[in-house]
Amino acid sequence: MFDELVKFFVVLLVVVEPLSLLPVLAGLTQGADEAYLRRMSWKAVGIAAVVCLVFAAVGAALLRVLGISVDAFKVGGGILLFLLAIEMVFARPSGARSITPGEDAEAQHRGDISVFPLAFPLIAGPGALATILLAFAGVHTGSVQFIAQIGVIVVVLAITLALMLVTVPVMRVVGVTGGAVLGRLLGVILAALASQFVMDGVRGAMG
Repeated sequence: MFDELVKFFVVLLVVVEPLSLLPVLAGLTQGADEAYLRRMSWKAVGIAAVVCLVFAAVGAALLRVLGISVDAFKVGGGILLFLLAIEMVFARPSGARSITPGEDAEAQHRGDISVFPLAFPLIAGPGALATILLAFAGVHTGSVQFIAQIGVIVVVLAITLALMLVTVPVMRVVGVTGGAVLGRLLGVILAALASQFVMDGVRGAMG
């Protein structure tokens, strides 16, 4: 179980990629006071936490209702994560996590940026939700593994919040270039993990 928890933590952290949020947050809060940045950060992570926990609780039941096997979802989810990895490595928007120029322009004029684009799609986007469904599929609600995986989600979101609250000093140290380099390295890791999800799904479906 420990290995599965470590794998879930790594994949979810790479998919959420907290450092990549910081340039977006810095741009959207430029000229605003620090209290506004803190308020948007807390609210965005809170909303993302609710969405993630709901998916963790009802995701497996949803798959059963739709008649989707765990193996089929591993293949589909793995492909989605692979697209996200391509976006990270080549800086090409796949739609799995990024926002369009039109959405970015709309966000610039919003007074409340916590729900869109911070909570969704940047924190609890399709990639993160697919990762959660993959991890919780087949896990019994209330089991030790279920509770441990909930803890992993909380830890990843706590790391995200902590970085968002120190956006200005982190951006001063890391910079946009440093964040882009790290994102590309994490994208390579995510591509390998996504491929493993697909292979596990195919292997399971073929018995």
